[in-house]
Amino acid sequence: MPQKKVITKKIELPLLQEIEDFYKDIFRQEDPRRSFGVPQLPEYIRLNLKHDLRAYQESSIRNLNYTQNDSNANSRFNQLLFHMATGSGKTDVMAALMLYMYYEAGMQNFLFVVNTNAVVAKTRENLINSSSPKYLFSQNLMIEGEKLEIREVRRFPNRPEKGVLYLRLTTVQTLANELSSYRENGLTYEELAGQKLVILADEAHHFSAGTKSAGEKKDRAWENVLDHIRQTNPANRQFEFTATIDLQNEAIRNKYANKIVAQYELSRFVRDGYSKKVRYLQANADDEQKMLNAVLLSQYRKHIARENHIADFKPVILFKSNKIDISKATRDHFLELLDGLTVEALRSFIEQSQKSTNSIILKKVYGYFSAKNLAELVVELQRDFNALNTINVNDTASDGILGDLNDLKNLNSLEEADNPFRVIFAVAKLSEGWDVLNLYDIVRISKGAEKATTKTATNSEAQLVGRGARYYPFEYEGEKSFTRRFDASDSDCSVLEYLDYHTINEPKYLENLRKSLDEMDLPVEDDSSFELLSTSVKEKFKKTKVYQSGKLYYNTVEDIPTHDWDSLVKYGVRVAELPEVDLSLSVIEENAGVILGDVQTTTKILKLNAGISKRLLKKAMARNPFYRFNRLRGYLPNLKSIRSFLEDGEWMGAIPELKVTLAEGQTFTSELQLKAVEQYLAYIQRSILMNYKKQRGTNHFIGVPVREIVQDYDKKFSDQVSGQVISQIIRAKDMRGKDWFPHLDAIVDGLEERLIDLIEGYVEQLQKKYEDVYLIRNDERGNGLKLHEFVVDGGHYAGFMPDFVLYLGSFGEIVQVYIEPKGAQLLERDQWKEDLLQSLNTSEVLVEDDNVRLLGVRFYVNGDARGVRDALRNKVM
Repeated sequence: MPQKKVITKKIELPLLQEIEDFYKDIFRQEDPRRSFGVPQLPEYIRLNLKHDLRAYQESSIRNLNYTQNDSNANSRFNQLLFHMATGSGKTDVMAALMLYMYYEAGMQNFLFVVNTNAVVAKTRENLINSSSPKYLFSQNLMIEGEKLEIREVRRFPNRPEKGVLYLRLTTVQTLANELSSYRENGLTYEELAGQKLVILADEAHHFSAGTKSAGEKKDRAWENVLDHIRQTNPANRQFEFTATIDLQNEAIRNKYANKIVAQYELSRFVRDGYSKKVRYLQANADDEQKMLNAVLLSQYRKHIARENHIADFKPVILFKSNKIDISKATRDHFLELLDGLTVEALRSFIEQSQKSTNSIILKKVYGYFSAKNLAELVVELQRDFNALNTINVNDTASDGILGDLNDLKNLNSLEEADNPFRVIFAVAKLSEGWDVLNLYDIVRISKGAEKATTKTATNSEAQLVGRGARYYPFEYEGEKSFTRRFDASDSDCSVLEYLDYHTINEPKYLENLRKSLDEMDLPVEDDSSFELLSTSVKEKFKKTKVYQSGKLYYNTVEDIPTHDWDSLVKYGVRVAELPEVDLSLSVIEENAGVILGDVQTTTKILKLNAGISKRLLKKAMARNPFYRFNRLRGYLPNLKSIRSFLEDGEWMGAIPELKVTLAEGQTFTSELQLKAVEQYLAYIQRSILMNYKKQRGTNHFIGVPVREIVQDYDKKFSDQVSGQVISQIIRAKDMRGKDWFPHLDAIVDGLEERLIDLIEGYVEQLQKKYEDVYLIRNDERGNGLKLHEFVVDGGHYAGFMPDFVLYLGSFGEIVQVYIEPKGAQLLERDQWKEDLLQSLNTSEVLVEDDNVRLLGVRFYVNGDARGVRDALRNKVM
């Protein structure tokens, strides 16, 4: 697929720039709008929503508050647009907005309009049906002791009841018909003129069609209807929501550039980790082969989830066809294929595909199932993908695949445990309103797709991919996360955070698909742009007593009493030292491309517990959703209040000031002061997240069999090495003929390779002293060998896996040395790991076998600046 990216013009958004300038202006500190939502949004919003709002969602409400408290709000800000990525929680913002407008502006009438019945039905589940798992409000709505009710109506009452928010949900078509001719119980412009009203216009790009083209008369009429309603009363507001707005179109840009009050693009949404990663699998495969690939990949995900104790994980496949008759035939063919699948046919498919595929993930899937009992697998596939677990949906209606409301419940509850469906067959349109989380494979059926290669067709597919990329928040190791966890990990669980798009291999289609994805600014990985390096355990090593009966050691953990989490010290925050923040690099970033020479620095002291600096601390906390009390309390169980966190000596009160490093001549503006506080709060956040565990390490070490650690493994890496330094490039180092290394190859970067070379220089000497000498590579697959800090008040409770273990044995005595190479950029962040390794040498370590001695050395860094060579010589020679 062509890699040339479409370059689009950067669009200036005056309203967002105005808001940003307002918050930067130190002369407007006393403006009451600055204090709204600091350090967190008001309780009447937070306590009445089911979900905690994310930072960008909170920001959108603060921006809204800025506009609605403007003296000219009725004229300047009566129509606003929230431009937010698919899956980013626009309806959560809508719910928060309703609470805001009720409390702050006294608005009780809300009119939700959209262009499809499907989205109306979905939104009814979100905002009205309190028994629905999709309901977005708290179960008991209350503001300042007053009960609150969200009541669905067809018409708004002349005398509204106190504490009731009236919500009309309708399609814009129905609304336009009502207003154009009188009907019983229908709305009229005259009636609306006497009432204050908030219009919530979802999928608003449909309502700007009149702006785009005079030829689209239907959509233009809809746009005029909403304008007319808004203008019936000067207090009315029209808040529009969309993930799809073409600001490159001059007419749309002129209309909306100064109305966009929130902007959160899809690319940022993906890069911030709130979605699955998207990967396309391009192969010369027919539809039947793609069906089997998708089924095996889906089942591989299910197996990985089960092996990692992730409950109720049900990955779903969507087969997308170009025509309804082809979709129906595809389902029939799929069921026949699975029903007639034999062990011999499956084995042949896997073996042939292993030889021909260029896909990294499919190679891994084939290898995984090759080692399984294929007879059991066939039975499992035929059970999981039987006819009752598939659904064919028809999208002839304008509502897309949700056109049949009988399918809406099934398709919008796919992640529920009692929903049986694993496979969907559809002629899939954009399908606005389809809030699917556990869609993991989209398979483009090739039959009949020869003419579906136009840009319009690929635009629709790109939008479907964007919708399917919504993140599924599965629970792992006792914690549920709403962001990706495995971006920087080689864990097999990373496959649970990918949406795979199985394309057709047609050049024009691929070219247009790339353009469509680029225009959406959706980051997509090409599976063929990665390489997979594999290595196996040497057969000779498998015959040794070390492999067959030897053990490697890790320490046990114990439960931590809740009352122990009583200060920042317990989370590894160094409160006894004057904390430092370095902002001198920001002057380099601002002058990118300019040779500055050596940057001279100066330092400033920023006090955190008084005056403006205290307000900066509150503001920095308000901009970071981690510091909302409800979330913070989840990690600080003994915290009493946000005020306590700010002032008490166990928490931020123990840190009265920051030392801030600036470039010489750099003015310590309020903006830089805020940046310094934000950086320090980010450090505290990392310390809390990394170290708050329900368990901590003990000094009791137990063994795990070597054969469970030393196994065949592989490592995926990008073959695009531009921008990488040599030490970051992964390669396979041939270790054949070197009996002291258990694997045929060492899959390592440059720093790890230099460590292996260092050890090799000592092997002959070590072999004279020890009967068994092995340098064991920990393959990073989460195999159980983790060390946990165990010294008193160590402050770090997360475990980590050292990259290497030097195993030395002689006459029943065993010495194991844990070694960790570390790049310079990670030394400060991971200092606790080096402290842990060194504590093995000085603390009382209890090993289940008295004949085993465990040792650790400092990090191996480039040039061996920390003396690993000398440490090894002193400890084991």
